[in-house]
Amino acid sequence: MNAAAPEKDFDCLVFIGRFQPIHLGHLAVLREALKRARQVIVLVGSAWQARSLRNPWRFAERQAMLRAAFDDKENARLEVSPLLDALYNDDVWVRDVQRKVRDLTLPTLARLPRIGLIGASRGQSSYYLSLFPQWESVSVPVVEGISASQIRERLFRSREACEDYLETGAHHDLPPGVTRHIAAFREQPPYQQLLEEQRLLEQYRKAWAQAPYPPIFVTVNAVVVQSGHILLTRRTAAPGQGLYALPGGFINPHERLLDACLRELRERLRLKVPEAVLKGSLKDQRLFDEPHRSWRGRTLAEAFYFALRPD
Repeated sequence: MNAAAPEKDFDCLVFIGRFQPIHLGHLAVLREALKRARQVIVLVGSAWQARSLRNPWRFAERQAMLRAAFDDKENARLEVSPLLDALYNDDVWVRDVQRKVRDLTLPTLARLPRIGLIGASRGQSSYYLSLFPQWESVSVPVVEGISASQIRERLFRSREACEDYLETGAHHDLPPGVTRHIAAFREQPPYQQLLEEQRLLEQYRKAWAQAPYPPIFVTVNAVVVQSGHILLTRRTAAPGQGLYALPGGFINPHERLLDACLRELRERLRLKVPEAVLKGSLKDQRLFDEPHRSWRGRTLAEAFYFALRPD
């Protein structure tokens, strides 16, 4: 007669992260979650972000890395789902998390499920807990010496540095399945593009190395809407070469923000709408100041919303 499976503390434990990439510290949290809960929900943040040095891998790639770290039996108890970024609205983000957990939680229970939020004892887990007071907290000791940002720095410093890291150091930080995924990614065009962005980033850092304070850049963006269409441009150089973007750029030293925005529309896009019409169509403006919005450094962006008449 088989022994009964040990009773779990939780019906569901939720683990939220970016997993860029998934490393042994993440695995320590997930293995503890699998011990203590019938079901584990992994919510992968920055799921729709464009590739960048901070977010090199898309959701599907990170999902595959995570699945590769577990066997079939463990994977059957893992739910992996993309999570919306709402950098300027915690309420939107919280509702998205709650909706996903509600939809994914075991549907056969005849009672309210016992749900917890699990994370490393250091980091942002305490911040998440303040947003979900209805869920219990489970803290897992940190695996010392592992940093996702340091891993990315070694992987994208150069092709040689990446090869050296994967051959000599990955077993300290990364599960074997994740190492294989990264080795395959290294042979794809996005990796070469990210190497180019790393080279440009190093040039930026060198140029500002003698500044007495870390630089803060100020940019403007135009949100021009007409008949339900938004005016976009395509980036011709790194970072984000080939991606669509809002028109905009850096301000000149003696320019007001709105004047800089109008200049960018005039010079870069050759927009034929008269300046007086644009000013009359200005409906709103807002500052976007998320610290990681640009790899160049701290960049403040003032966005101007123009609603043009349909005729």
